Formats: sequence, structure tokens, C-alpha cells
Amino acid sequence: MKKEKQIVECVPNFSEGRNPEVIKQITDIIERSKGIKLLDVDPGEATNRTVVTFVGSPEDVIEAAYLAVEKASQIIDMRLHHGAHPRMGATDVLPLIPVSNITLDECADLARRLAQRIADNLGVPTYCYEAAARTPERRNLAVCRKGEYEALPEKVNTPGKEPDFGARPYDEKLARTGCTAVGARNFLIATNFNLNSTSTRRANAIAFDVREKGRPLREGDALTGKIKTDEQGQPVMQPGTLKGTKAIGWYIDEYKIAQVSMNITDINATPLHVAFDEVCRCAQNRGVRITGTEIVGLIPKRTLIEAGKYFLEKQQRSTGIPETDIIGIAIRSMGLSDLKPFNPREKVIEFLLEDIDKQSRLIDLTVKHFAEETSRESPAPGGGTIAAYMGALAAALGTMVANLSSHKRGWDAQWEKFSRWADRGQEQIAELLELVDEDTEAFNRIMSAFALPKQTAEDKAARSKAIQEATLYATQVPLHTMQAAYRTFDICRAMAEEGNPNSVSDAGVGALAARAAVLGAGLNVKINAGGLKNRETADRLIAEANQLIAKANEAEKEIMNIVESKL
Repeated sequence: MKKEKQIVECVPNFSEGRNPEVIKQITDIIERSKGIKLLDVDPGEATNRTVVTFVGSPEDVIEAAYLAVEKASQIIDMRLHHGAHPRMGATDVLPLIPVSNITLDECADLARRLAQRIADNLGVPTYCYEAAARTPERRNLAVCRKGEYEALPEKVNTPGKEPDFGARPYDEKLARTGCTAVGARNFLIATNFNLNSTSTRRANAIAFDVREKGRPLREGDALTGKIKTDEQGQPVMQPGTLKGTKAIGWYIDEYKIAQVSMNITDINATPLHVAFDEVCRCAQNRGVRITGTEIVGLIPKRTLIEAGKYFLEKQQRSTGIPETDIIGIAIRSMGLSDLKPFNPREKVIEFLLEDIDKQSRLIDLTVKHFAEETSRESPAPGGGTIAAYMGALAAALGTMVANLSSHKRGWDAQWEKFSRWADRGQEQIAELLELVDEDTEAFNRIMSAFALPKQTAEDKAARSKAIQEATLYATQVPLHTMQAAYRTFDICRAMAEEGNPNSVSDAGVGALAARAAVLGAGLNVKINAGGLKNRETADRLIAEANQLIAKANEAEKEIMNIVESKL
């Protein structure tokens, strides 16, 4: 069944920032790549370097990155390159960054495989850095790029200095392309905290309080005393309170305010909401107030979800509310619209990606249009789809009662219990809404299989196999719906027994909807299983469906007895 989509960001730096035609050839390759959203192209004339940002699924990002490196190796000649920024190749660095439902370790593995592919297929030697490094010292990009392009003739075939992949004697092709560093790093959030002050000095003081590096220790007076140094003569630092952060204070003439400007380089160690609260605390200690937050660039959706839930929990409110509501809480709590309106559709990576290969979905229809679409003469959406939607409504009713109970006057001590039920309910709603469209997709697969050619014996065999695979899938999907819908009895039962008594009838209607969902999906299991040639598999699926039907009948009866006793 469907998994949450994995999203990776890629930020390659190309050694060309002055020729728009060359830059466009590279970005056109990326933009035309399947499943890719090109987010930003930032050329620099002084550096003679262009930073490109794009996102997509891991497979699509790797393919687009490879094609971009290939194009850069064809049209950028490093023998002619001069710029202010350190560099060693046409594609100088190429980091992969986990955004959603993928780990840094997984990105590091992807980076190493991409590095080898670039070296093997394109003849461009590659170093692996940061999380993708194959040796500890090469985690530091500066180590990989030491000596820059000019040092490559000596480095590329010297033991201990050679690239991780593609080491060979220096030749004309290598002179033209240089080497590329491929790595993986955590997502970086660039943010500015707005102050009710114009003082850069105060802003810097707050920045030094929180940034990981901290501030130099002084002898005697903390402000005017002599800076302490170590045996090497380097300042002794007093670390700040936030791991994985860099920060500085500045004044922004456009807004007429000072800001604490921060890069959060490890959002797992310091999520945005933690940074916000800590900057607020340190600002207050210095008589300054944070009026809001400015996000520079894009952020992953989870950053706002985590923040919204954090602030809801501080208020002892249920976190089991719709995602859009959680994001709204995060925006208001951190003042993201302080300087200008914050539109999550323009700032959240996942939302920007929704337009890629977007297909019309039943769950995006209004209730009226959904009913009308079902009523048309086309066989889909049909009973299996409606069963999945009834299951989602069952979970939604149970979740509603949980949220009402969480905020009921006099029940404050129980808010966490009901919040956990509501969180669970939201997960069930999401799963069953996915099944609404998946059931229709299962039917469409069968129709596509039947439409395959059948002229030759090979055609007929392939068509028959495709029909059986599609039929099995169309049997498994409603069985999944049955399983998911049956789980909604748990929240309906708990809310009938323990929830707000004024809403007990809603829990009862949820149980009725859950039973209808299980039994309705069960009918689809049975009718689709009839088309399976493998009767052992068909009988097993039907038997499991019958067991769920029997259990659903009992659960509904039990819950309705509880409801009737409280009416």
C-alpha cells in the first residue's frame, strides 16, 4: 500500500556565474527532469558560481543531478575559470539533503552511489564529503577541496589525496571538468528573529547567548575584560545554548529593526520552535522582545507541524486536529507574518511539490461533487471507494469527540489522554482517505490490463498475467480498507465509554459508519476475489474478510449498547 512520499533537496554549485546561456543549459536539464521542482537559481558574478536548488523524490533527484553534472562537464571548461569562491570542478559541490520521510544516512548512501556513477560513467573523479564521507577527515569539505582546482594534477593520483571514485592520472579531460564533491547534509533553515529594538549591539548579544559557538570568555568584567586565550593563542569560547546553530545580530534598514539572524544547521538538534523560544528567553533577559520570525527560503512541512504541536501542548490543547490548523497555530505562535504575510503554499517544500504530476483526486472534490461523481454511469468511484470514505468519517467522528473531551471544562487533567486518541484518529483518517483514491486506482488497473493487446500468444500471456496481478491488487485494497476501518472501532468505543457524554451519539454514528465501511469493503473483496485463478489465495482473502465482518458486527453491537445506555 502507499507510503509517505520521500523528498530530497539537492543544491549543486556550478562553476559558472557570468554566462546566462551556459547556466540556462544546465537548469533547463534539471527543470525538464521528471518529478523535479526547480526552486531557485542564484548566480554570482564575483564568485563566478551558480547555486541551484531543486527537490523531488530520491530517484528523480539523483537522475536530475546526474544529468546536470553531465551537462556541466560538457559546457564548462575549468581551464578558463576564475572567481572569488573556492572551487575544483565544473560541478564543484553537490549535496543531498533529507526533507521528508528519508534519513540523513539514506541520503549519504544515495550520495556515494551517485558519486560512483558520475566517476564511472562521466569520467569526472568524485570526493565524498560530510555525511557521505568514506573517511572521517573528509567530512570537512575544505579537506576534500584543499588546493582547489590548481592542486588536482598532484592530488588525483596521489595515495591519501586521490578522489574516492575515479582516481587516475591527470589528463586533458580532467583538466577541463575538474573534480566534484558529492555529499549529504542536514536541511538548513535560515531564519531571522525580529526585535522591538534598533540596536545591533543588543541583537549581537542575544545571538552570542544562543549560537553554538557562543562568545569569547573574558577575564574580570564580562563586557570589557581581556579575552581569555588558550595555549595556541586562540580565544576560549563560552558555548551558547542552541546546538547546531550559527547566529549574528544586524540592523535591517528596510524594516527599521534589528534582527537576530540564525542558520539552524541541524533541525533535529534544534527545531525552529525551540530556537524561537530560546531567543525569546534570552531577549527578555536583556530587556528586548521578539515581535516575530522571518523565514528566508523554504522549510520542510514537519518544521511547522512540530512547532504547531509544541505550542498546542504548551496550552494543554489537543494536537489531534487537521494539519492545516496545526500549521496555522505555528504561524501565529512564532509571528511568521510579522513583516509580511506568510503563505505556507509558497514556503513549504512539500506544498510546492504537490503540483508536480498532480492528478485529480476524489478526496479533493467537494462533498456535493463527490456524490455527483459517484452517481454517474462510470463504474468508478464505486462501493469500495465509498466504503473507504465511510471509514474516514467514522474515524473523524471519534476524533471529534476526543477533541471535544480534551477541551471540556473540568476535564483538564485528562487532556493528554484525549489528545493521544485524537492523534490516533487523525492517522486513521489520513490512511482511509488515501484508500478512497487507491480503490478507484485499483479498478483502473484492471481496466488497463483488459485493454492490453491480445494478438499473439505472447500478448495473451502477458495480458492474462497483468489481469491477474491487477485483480489481486483490487482484492487486497478493499481488504486493507476493512482492516483500517475496523481499527476505528477502538476510538469510537473509547469515546462512547469515556468521552464527553454530550457527544456520545456522535461516537455511536461513528460505530455505525465503521461497520458499514467494513461490510461494504468486504463485498468488494469477495467480488474481486472471484476473478482470481489462484483459488487458494482467493479463499484466504475471503476468509480474512469474513472474520473482519464478524468482528465488526460484534464491535458495532457492543458500542451501540454503550451509547444507548447513556442516552
